[in-house]
Order: sequence, then C-alpha cells, then structure tokens
Amino acid sequence: MMMKLGLDQKQTINLVMSPELRQAISLLQYSTLDLFQFIREQAIENPLIELEEKNTSVQFEEKYSMMGSKFYSRNVNTEDDYVSPLDFLSTKEGGLDQYLLEQVKWLSISEGEKSILTYLIYNIDENGYLPMSNKEIEVQLDISPQEAEHAIKLLQGLEPLGVGARNLKECLILQAQEYYPDESLVAYVIKNYLELLSEKKWKKISTELGISLLEVKKIYEYIQTLNPRPCSDFTSPPTNYLYPDISIEKKNGNYVISLNDSYLPNIHINQDYVGLISGKGDWSKYVTANYQKYLWLKKSIEQRRSTILKITEYIVENQQDFLDNGFSSIKAMTLKEVAESIEMHESTVSRAISNKVIQTPIGSFEMKRLFTSKLASNTGEYTSSVKVKMLLGELIRNEDKQKPYSDQKIADYLSKKHGITISRRTVAKYREELNILSSAKRKMIY
Repeated sequence: MMMKLGLDQKQTINLVMSPELRQAISLLQYSTLDLFQFIREQAIENPLIELEEKNTSVQFEEKYSMMGSKFYSRNVNTEDDYVSPLDFLSTKEGGLDQYLLEQVKWLSISEGEKSILTYLIYNIDENGYLPMSNKEIEVQLDISPQEAEHAIKLLQGLEPLGVGARNLKECLILQAQEYYPDESLVAYVIKNYLELLSEKKWKKISTELGISLLEVKKIYEYIQTLNPRPCSDFTSPPTNYLYPDISIEKKNGNYVISLNDSYLPNIHINQDYVGLISGKGDWSKYVTANYQKYLWLKKSIEQRRSTILKITEYIVENQQDFLDNGFSSIKAMTLKEVAESIEMHESTVSRAISNKVIQTPIGSFEMKRLFTSKLASNTGEYTSSVKVKMLLGELIRNEDKQKPYSDQKIADYLSKKHGITISRRTVAKYREELNILSSAKRKMIY
C-alpha cells in the first residue's frame, strides 16, 4: 500500500470565548454588591472610564436584618430607627478563654498548676472540648501523668459544666454525674450504649441491662436535657446582612418590580482621550482597545439588568399565589421553562439567578430557591418539590411517634391523599434534606 503526502484544505467552525464574552458571562453572575466593586476595579484599570458617584449613602447603607422569615429595612439616617452595631455584639464579654481564666484566679492552687491550667484553656475549642489526650499534655508540658490528670480534673471542674471534655461521651458523662447523681444508669448508658440509644434500639438496651422499655425511655429523656456543646453560647455567629438585588412590592393590588442598583455609579467616557480613539500609533491603539472595553462593560451591565428583569417578570406573572401566601403555594418552575418563555438559554437563566437575593412581600431569600423540580400528580398537573417537602414535614410532625411512617407509607399517603406520584427513594432523599431521621430512629416509647 502506497502512502502519499499532501495538503488538504478543510473548513471548520470553532467557538472561541473572547475576553469580552467571558466578562459578560461573569457580570451576569455577580450580585449587585459584587458588580459595584467590579465597576470600581475597571475604572482603576481603564483610564477611559470615568465614574459619577451617586449621593445614595442612605440607600446603600440601608440595613436588612432578618427577623423570623421576614426582612425589615432600617434607614440609618433616621434617629428613631437607628440600629447600633453594638446591638449585635456577644453578651459574653471577653469570650470563653477570659471566662475560664477568671475562674482560675480564684482557685486555691499553686502558680505552676495555674500555668498548666492556662495552657489547657487556650487549647479548648469553641464548643468547650479539649482536643488533647493526657499523654499529649504530658509530653508538651513535660509533666508527670499525675500532674496531667490533676490538671484535667481542675479544668473539668470549671463552669460551664462539661468544659474540658475530650469527646461527646465524656462531656455528657460529666453533666450526668452532676445533674443526676442518683441515676447511675444514665452515665452508664452514655458510656456503653450511646450509639444504640441514638439509633433508638430500645429493646436491645432493655434486654442487655435487664430493665423495662419505659426505664430506657426515662434515661433517654435525661440525656436529652444535657448539652453536647456546653460552650457554644460564648461564640455567636457573625451577623449576615442581605442586600436584595431585586424587589417585588405590592402597590394598589399590583406587583411592582425594581432593581436595587441605584447606588451603582454612572459610567462615562473620559473626554480627554476621545480625540485619540481610532487614531494612529501605539498610544492610539491602547486608547482604542480600552474604549472597546468601556463599551463592552456598559453593554454587559445593561444585558445583565435586562435579563434579571425578564426573569422577575416571569415570576410575577406565574407565581401570584406564592407572592400572596408563601412557599406553601409555590408552583413548580424550572430553569428550562423560564428560559423558553423569555427566549434565552437555560444556562443564561441559571447564571442570572446565581448569587441574587430577591425581596418579596413574604420575605427575602436567594432567587434560586424559587426554582424547583417537578413532580407529577394523578391529575396530570405538576407539583413543586418545595410543596412536597412541606407536606412531608407536616405529615411526620403529626404522626404517631410509637408507629412512625416508613418512607413507603409516606409515598403511598402522598399519592392517595394529594395525588402526588413519588417514589420511596425520593421520599428518603427529601427527608434527609429536611434533616428528618428514618422511621426507626423517630420511634418513641410511651
């Protein structure tokens, strides 16, 4: 077989993502606050961009704080409604370390013992646990086993009760011995049967200990009163403020949509460089390139704005019941449906709702929560997964705890009562997403 060398001409089409297209896609995913920062960065990099800052300090500094499922806004320039940042500070001044060290000052122990105890306190984690074994303490501090054991006892004798424990069992045992000294079985069950108890294997515990099921239940109730994280009150999570990117308000019976981007600066071209655009020379090429970036930035921002408004208009038109009554009335709505309706690609819709917070008459939340999967019903209509989860949660809350529903029984109930076709595996998936235990672990004894 003869092989020949030659040149062949072939025409192909390749999609190349330009920097401008990449920028437009990125802008679509930005929250309004992220966009605000991005615009300022572009103004620093591009000499042709000139920003006109707006006098909207009142709007930008408007605080959104969550109270229950609602979000209330407060104007920082109104004295009556002023919210002091001090209101969000932890009431436990100094934190856990200082609280424990203050107790150490009053102990009748030697300076050497105080020094060891101080070292241990600074190694306690935020929940009050000491992630160090006795051997590690001995090696790190070069002390005897007796001194290490004594220091641990001193530490575990401080308040709050349970501090200084090395694991969950030890933490609960310390509390059980103090709170229930006459109920020796409580500490014994924690030490030897905690895993079985968490799995609600009442009968096995009852048989091995030779006690009744009611006694096992009583021990379980005692353990439920103990605190697995004794020092969690000393650390408060940071206050997270939500700045809605878009708002839906009801005025005179109609819903009004508005983008909360009034604090974004106006973007203008620096007139000092206009004469150099499309000229000759290297300097002119540099100016022309930056002028194209300026145009792309303005176009990308406008496309982002237009896309978000179209999606929100679709929501208002198709989710009236949700806007009036909340998530219990939300209809199934997918990205594909919205994309087809507004004549855009599904990925574009996905990017547009990413990192966006929407404010509605029934609360503020991430925009993507409104998009749910569809579940078929016996009538041929569709139900949203959010509504199914609410029905599932309500059913489990009202079930007989002595005979909790299995996943299959829940699926059968939803099909018979609400006409919702759902598999046992889907029920299990939704149950886990709601942090609801299996029927075996929900079973109670009365």
